[in-house]
Amino acid sequence: MVSVDPGSPVPVLLVGVRDEFLDRPWRAPGRHWPDHPALVGGQDLQAFGTWLAVHPRVPRVACVLNAHGEAPAEARRLTRGGLPLRLAADGEPGDLDLIRYEPFHLVWATPDSVRMWSWNGRTLDERPLRAGLHIIVNSGLEGADDPDGPGGAQMQTRIDHFRPLLEKAQRPEPREGSVEAAWGEWLPIVSGAGLGLDDTRALVLRRNIEEKSWGTSSLSLVALTHTGARYDFCGDPAGARPVWSRVL
Repeated sequence: MVSVDPGSPVPVLLVGVRDEFLDRPWRAPGRHWPDHPALVGGQDLQAFGTWLAVHPRVPRVACVLNAHGEAPAEARRLTRGGLPLRLAADGEPGDLDLIRYEPFHLVWATPDSVRMWSWNGRTLDERPLRAGLHIIVNSGLEGADDPDGPGGAQMQTRIDHFRPLLEKAQRPEPREGSVEAAWGEWLPIVSGAGLGLDDTRALVLRRNIEEKSWGTSSLSLVALTHTGARYDFCGDPAGARPVWSRVL
């Protein structure tokens, strides 16, 4: 979820929801990459990339979501977890050997510009995200890229439930203070809005896939001002008592 308001002192808000197999190991956000010492993000310990990276000095944020489409041959595949590092560090994707990546949606933001790239295994689509609220799911921007694909109907149900809640709530301007004070009316919404983990509308969820537990392993809240970034993180949003921590 990305909110863009050029007239606000906090022009860009980004909510990152990571859904993954829960036995996949990872590390909480930190400076984990010697080649990118300025970047902060959680580290996936299977492929050693990240799902979301923040450059606090620029400031800049980039995150990646799985998309639908054609997958590359296993022997040639590159991890999508390197893409947020590249975008957060350099500000441009550069020359990507796209046919080596599984399909993705990649969101990149500064206080002045937000862009989204979508790769389906055949074509790369680039578009700006202008003023307003944007929700990106595996089936694309507002679920419109592949509405009939896997899980498309359920993802649309999620969008239809959460968009009105976010639009009705006062848009926060997170800078200083506790996570509750900083994110205000948005925090209980992006924390799940009280829905059960098995609800078809759920943002924070749990499912069994191939006899393995899969679901929401973390939530990231990022706010960009013209001079810096704020990053709040919750590593167990489905726990009995979710704990938020301020990273930046």
